[in-house]
Order: sequence, then structure tokens, then C-alpha cells
Amino acid sequence: METNQLKFILEELRFSATLPAEVVEQIAEGSSLEHFAAGEYLFREGKVDRNLYLVRRGLMALEMLVPQRGSVRILTVGPGEMAGWSALLDQGRMTASGLAVEDTEVVAVAAGRLQQLCESNSIFGYHLMRRMADALSKRLVATRLQLLDLFADTAVGVKPERNA
Repeated sequence: METNQLKFILEELRFSATLPAEVVEQIAEGSSLEHFAAGEYLFREGKVDRNLYLVRRGLMALEMLVPQRGSVRILTVGPGEMAGWSALLDQGRMTASGLAVEDTEVVAVAAGRLQQLCESNSIFGYHLMRRMADALSKRLVATRLQLLDLFADTAVGVKPERNA
């Protein structure tokens, strides 16, 4: 896909819409549009992946393996959201699995290129990392809320029953 088409797509996504035009263009240059069928994994927990994913269409479940419980869905991301941020770290080992819940289209951004741009261009790095921090902050809040739901087995103010 042509860089100009990818730039247009990136300008429409919530994750990248507020980035300066030159930053969006640089991201587009190292990107591709990829399609995943429902039930297909984009990446797997513990495996190395070299892409940051920005969801254009569809839904992606983020899952983690939990001992004695198996694979547990921890969050679902949709259009405009990012996944696979671990690829930006040196080893790129994924902290969760990304599963297409429905047919999903993503912009796959080469993380190695993003790392190089961040290191060589501090303005690019500032804008990208600020956007990443904002996205991860929102993800952390959403995860906390989900954990509260998960552990809210008893009503507030009600003591659990004890066997006498």
C-alpha cells in the first residue's frame, strides 16, 4: 500500500490523529495494512513480535495465560486503539496474546523503524512516546476497572459468611 494511503488512514485513527503531520508521515513510511480473520492470532504471549498494531477495523482481544485458568481475556481493543507495544522494547517479547475477535484490519508499524526514529529525532520520539504513554495510561485504568469487577464477588459493606 502506498505511503500516502497509509498516512490518510493514520490521520483517521484515534491513536495517531493528533500527532503532527510529519510524525504521521514517518510512521506511514514504515507501515503496512494487514488483515486478520476472526479467530486468528496477531501475536502470541511470550513470543517476539516486531510490529506495533493500530486497529483500523474490527476487535482484538488481549489475552494472558493464567496458571490453573488457561487463557484469560484481559481487554478488548477496537478501532483507533493500539496493541503490541512490547515490540518497541529491545527484545519485543509480547506480554499478552492478540486475538482477532472478528475480522480485523490493522496498520502494522515496524517497531525497529520507530525505535530508530525515536533515537535519531527527539521531536519524533517525544510525540510518539507521549502518545504511547497516554494510550498505556488509559489501558492501565481500563485494566484496573476490569480487575475490580473480577474481584468484586462480595457486595461492598457485606461481610462474607463464615462456617460455624
